[in-house]
Amino acid sequence: MNLIRLLVIDDHTLFRRGLKALLAQDGRFAPADEASDIGEAMRCLQKSTPDLILLDNHLPGVRGVEALSGLKEAAPLARILMLTVSEDENDLAKALQAGADGYLLKTVESDDLCQSIIKVLGGESVISPQMMTKLVSMFRSRADSDAKSTTAQAAAAEQEKPQQSLSRPTLTDTLSAREREILTLIGQGESNKAIGRRLDIAETTVKIHVQHIFRKLGLSSRVQVAVYAAAHGYV
Repeated sequence: MNLIRLLVIDDHTLFRRGLKALLAQDGRFAPADEASDIGEAMRCLQKSTPDLILLDNHLPGVRGVEALSGLKEAAPLARILMLTVSEDENDLAKALQAGADGYLLKTVESDDLCQSIIKVLGGESVISPQMMTKLVSMFRSRADSDAKSTTAQAAAAEQEKPQQSLSRPTLTDTLSAREREILTLIGQGESNKAIGRRLDIAETTVKIHVQHIFRKLGLSSRVQVAVYAAAHGYV
């Protein structure tokens, strides 16, 4: 099995070295390269391309969220997982919009960090539960604001076509009752395991329902599902 190559970008030497030592204990990872800022990271990327970059946000010079596009250009095949102390939902939104594959707080447990790396390399998006809640709240707030600003236009449109508006099916109508339950719980930031416990069903069954939700709603990540749930009143 090929070992997973990592690049750790963090300006705190002790944290960086400690993280490298922790990851080295997991047999799936090769010894990680390290950089203290984006300039040093770019020099590392000229020598070798990692499978995944662990990126802090608060860096000297260029902040992590601002460097994402440059890092992706320099290493287009590498996944990028933010690992930061920033609990600012705006940093989270900017990171996701710039192409980050996940956003974890440094309070994450070591086992969860290693598993998150594997998930990201498998094409999933990972976000710390507390940040998922903030993300959903932010998008819901924006959705409410947009809804208020268009109330007059929507009311006029409904008066012109009341029957068509009432009868028009939505994507959510294609979901089963169980899938709508799971949609709501994903919007609340619950993991598959937690959803299984809440609904008293197997985690594998939850995964199947989640895949059905992805397909029916035309979405590809839990983040998109959570945002959809908030925007459509399921949270």
